[in-house]
Amino acid sequence: MRPSSGNRIPTMTSFITRFKALPRRRRLGLTAAALALAFGLFLYFWLFADLPSIDRLQAGMALPSTRIYDRRGRLLYEIISDTETGGRNTALPLHEIPQHCINATISVEDANFYSHPGVDVVGVTRALWLNLRGGEVLAGGSTITQQVARNLLLDPQQRAERSVRRKLREMILAVQLQNAYSKDDVLALYLNQSYYGNLAYGIEGAAQAYFGKGAPDLSLAECALLAGLLQAPAVYDPLTNLEAAQQRQVVVLDLMAGSGYITELQAEQAKSEELQFAASPFPIEAPHFVMAVIKQLERDYGEALFRDGLEVTTTVDLDWQRAAQAVVQRQLFLLNHPVNPGRVPADANNAALVSIDPHTGQVLAMLGSPNYFDEAIDGAVNAALALRQPGSALKPFTYAAAFDPSRSQPWTPATMLLDVSTPFVTRRLQSYAPANFALVEHGPVLAREALASSFNIPAVVTLEHVGIGTMVNLAANAGLATLANNADIDLAVTLGGGEVRLLDLAQAYSVFPNGGYRVDPVFILRVADHAGSVLYQWQPPQTMRVMDERVAYLITDILSDDNARIAGFGRNSALNIGRPAAAKTGTTTDYRDNWIVGYTPNLVTGVWVGNADNRPMVNVTGVSGAAPIWNAFMREVLLGQPRLAFSEPPGIVRLEVCAASGLLPTPECPHTRSEVFIEGTTPTEPDDMFQTFMLDRTTGRLADDSTPPDQRVERVYQVLPQEARDWGLRNGIVQPPLGAVVRLTEDDSVLRLLEPDPYTVFQLSPILPFDSQRLRLIVGAPPATREVTYEMDGQMLGTVDAAPFDMWWALQPGDHELVAHAVLADGTRQTSESILFSVTTYAPPQSRTEDTP
Repeated sequence: MRPSSGNRIPTMTSFITRFKALPRRRRLGLTAAALALAFGLFLYFWLFADLPSIDRLQAGMALPSTRIYDRRGRLLYEIISDTETGGRNTALPLHEIPQHCINATISVEDANFYSHPGVDVVGVTRALWLNLRGGEVLAGGSTITQQVARNLLLDPQQRAERSVRRKLREMILAVQLQNAYSKDDVLALYLNQSYYGNLAYGIEGAAQAYFGKGAPDLSLAECALLAGLLQAPAVYDPLTNLEAAQQRQVVVLDLMAGSGYITELQAEQAKSEELQFAASPFPIEAPHFVMAVIKQLERDYGEALFRDGLEVTTTVDLDWQRAAQAVVQRQLFLLNHPVNPGRVPADANNAALVSIDPHTGQVLAMLGSPNYFDEAIDGAVNAALALRQPGSALKPFTYAAAFDPSRSQPWTPATMLLDVSTPFVTRRLQSYAPANFALVEHGPVLAREALASSFNIPAVVTLEHVGIGTMVNLAANAGLATLANNADIDLAVTLGGGEVRLLDLAQAYSVFPNGGYRVDPVFILRVADHAGSVLYQWQPPQTMRVMDERVAYLITDILSDDNARIAGFGRNSALNIGRPAAAKTGTTTDYRDNWIVGYTPNLVTGVWVGNADNRPMVNVTGVSGAAPIWNAFMREVLLGQPRLAFSEPPGIVRLEVCAASGLLPTPECPHTRSEVFIEGTTPTEPDDMFQTFMLDRTTGRLADDSTPPDQRVERVYQVLPQEARDWGLRNGIVQPPLGAVVRLTEDDSVLRLLEPDPYTVFQLSPILPFDSQRLRLIVGAPPATREVTYEMDGQMLGTVDAAPFDMWWALQPGDHELVAHAVLADGTRQTSESILFSVTTYAPPQSRTEDTP
């Protein structure tokens, strides 16, 4: 049945026909209205539909709880909001907040805060230009009001979004917020709710967390530092990166001066003010470790850590952590209150300890100071993450580089080194002559004893042999990245002339017990959200071998050899813990830092002792300061565990060698020892240090044809290299008589200048007679040398025709070049390499003019 014409429904075609019949102006108006309506609906649903109400502001201030546990599920710390008991966020009215803190915050975060309506048009325009150029949201241009709106009204997912939509919604909320609240109210919200790092929300929480005082007591310098944290609390954390925090503080102070809030003089005074960091006590276990965990959680989960609530299981063992703190506190007390009346207080007030599983990298204990809340020692500063000079603790990496079997001529634990005064030339062409502890030299030593007893001179000899770059690359690959980033290191790096973190040093030492694999420190085992969904579960990472496992074993065998370290530490030192363990100490020359890193097959522990303000201690070395802490801690945490031995990898062989030279024993060699080698690196040459000569019993000289048979006597001499003969004379080691023909080493067959040291600068004294100020010139000459002629600056000084072929030269100002020429018994001639050195005249110190008050 067809409908009647009067009831027809208009079709789209008829609608279009009628629309086209309308006047043009009316059609344009209707089209514009439709587009405007569509755009309005789009804007509404895009920006306003689910826009939160500013009435939710108070709800945004409530923070769900995040709990951090040790590896056994025991609570270390709970991050709770200020609405719950025990929170670290106490809101203050604006009039109780120091004006310097207010001005510092406005200067660095929103200079036009009091003049814009919640949105800074100039800042937005600048940010828009940067974003258009970059193709994404690179700059925010957010005002303080916008930040309050974002942090307290938007949910975590929206806050993490980097888009134009989020920025526009933030701006709309900021305008609404500005209309509902006064400027001072918004500023108070910002100062009381912003996150300053280290679990501190609000200016009062930050003052307590960093300085152990209330916000009203903050100084200008302290306010500027806290204001600088707001942009990136983890980056500018003064407790772990003081340099970055201070640089940011300078920026804030300069902005304050530029805005007229303070004078240039006030800014400079604040920049030079020494800050004392402390924290007010609050319920927390393993605080330094917890802060390191929170920093990682902030990086990985952002604001979800504080807004959503997480359940975090960490690697630390609370029992071990408490043991570390008790041991450290006990040892520091003994150092500063010696029982022996002959000892003076050590003035050692700080220490740190890190214990790590060398196979997984899991950090089982981390103590950053003996008391996190002790302001007097900057206890809140985590010394386990601070850069300090490690002393001799880097020597194992130097020797490991020399033992590398991929080298053309790898060294071994039996390589003979000279522990005698030796000059070196640094990268800056300066003379460098390292000395041993207590200035004692030991003459010829094997690499085993040199490393185990921590002799300095052989370590530098070894570093010069392998090259600084080779050693630094090996250490950096193991975890000591700060060495690779330091362009100023030189030969002294093997004695501690660089800076490392204790955590990194413990990490790097893990390559020795684990067979040469790099492991990265692990703090977190598991992370779940408040609903129980697992966000992260630790899995064993893929490992990267950075050292031949046989080299790692050689280093371990040396560092666990109690006999090899007798010369340096004596018998039964604190390095012995009653089970197989390897250890290496380190001490800086001025006693500012001392260290030990030691390990068993399944545990690496490092200890640092010193003062947070870098004040030197009083005669505290690694073996007297750090080693007792390591010893007591290792014994306590390993009590009841199996006594594990270090496993020997394939490719290790043992061979009897001459104990003095490291070469194959001969009948003349008085002492031998068994040594370990990487297969293919064993010595093949017989010992040449002990040699037999026929003497005339009557004269004590070499026997000749006129010596009666009954007056001939054989005697074995220890023939020292030329560089060690002065040391031998001082230590009663008589050398063969003149004219004796000895078996030569490669070095002894070449003429070389021994004194003066290259690139040394000598200064004439105004007190001594000029003629008495002389310099000894001496060479290492082949045994068959007949005469030596010295040449200075192209002029012949004189000729010497008797051993030891030395002569004296009166100092003359200027830059000099010395060369020696030798004539051998067969008439051949040799010329040494030249040595450059300088002599300067005395220059009296200039008097300093003091400013009068």
